[in-house]
Amino acid sequence: MLLLALTGCQGVLDGQLPTSSSPQQPPAANSGQAGEQLAGLAIAPEAKMAGYSRDRFPHWAGQGDSCDTREVVLRQQGAGVQTDGECKATSGTWVSAYDGVEVTKAGDLDIDHTVPLAEAWRSGADKWDDEKRKAFANDLGGVQLIAVTAKTNRAKGDQDPAKWMPPKADYACTYVAHWIQVKAQYALTVDQAEHDALAGVLAKC
Repeated sequence: MLLLALTGCQGVLDGQLPTSSSPQQPPAANSGQAGEQLAGLAIAPEAKMAGYSRDRFPHWAGQGDSCDTREVVLRQQGAGVQTDGECKATSGTWVSAYDGVEVTKAGDLDIDHTVPLAEAWRSGADKWDDEKRKAFANDLGGVQLIAVTAKTNRAKGDQDPAKWMPPKADYACTYVAHWIQVKAQYALTVDQAEHDALAGVLAKC
């Protein structure tokens, strides 16, 4: 089958390869900005899980050219990514920020929500409509989606930084900055233990 190289979010560019020669890393943390954003977050106890379902956050959404959100993230965050006519990644190289592992098979990767769907539900998303939850679950414009090893994604589950941090210690500052950025962007709350864990990491950044 003819291989199609896809770059960015602008559709199929026949016969061209991504210009990047190395896996794309998430943007670096800005601890000063993160501290300001954390100070602006409301602290509140977590809501109950009543009514929660992952189906309330429809994903992965279609993004055009037979691609869905997962395939676009793989294309954006990998190097030398090639896809088939159904937009499935057939080759490429990715570096999982959570553990530093280099991956060459897309099937070994999960697309993690920096702020998990269940965590968002407990932090205010229970009051959103399904369209807003869909936008949150498929947010390609910020730091909410990241390609990581399935092992680390599943170890994280829906835990917040008071209970789980990436095993790659030098990613801690970036991770908490991104967590705070997402919570601030969507006006989600933090519980006290979560707030204190985030502040503790930022104090060392």
